[in-house]
Amino acid sequence: MHILSVVLQVILGLGFLMFGFMKFGSKQMVEGFNHYGYSSWFRVFTGIVEVVSSILVIAGIWNESLAAWGSVIILITMIGAIMTHIKINDNVKQMSMPIMLFIMGLVVFLINYDALI
Repeated sequence: MHILSVVLQVILGLGFLMFGFMKFGSKQMVEGFNHYGYSSWFRVFTGIVEVVSSILVIAGIWNESLAAWGSVIILITMIGAIMTHIKINDNVKQMSMPIMLFIMGLVVFLINYDALI
């Protein structure tokens, strides 16, 4: 067990759990997805993906392959978030959170990658 990975898994897990559940109906998320040009079903789908990835990275504290798979889902999700910010011409400051989450997910993946082989 690598302590850096565990710390990042807790941060990512709790953060994605919170933001995932917010996607199911938070006024801020509804407005955000409308602003990005995405439909309600995609917002809910994104919330489900985020909740699943949070469960995987938290469970990954005890099973490294789950941490690796959860981090892969986070990486894909954050690439989508970054691409969305680029699509609507946001500046780097406005996409700093997805970039930070991507980097944290990448570190978790790299630490736990061996569990997949």
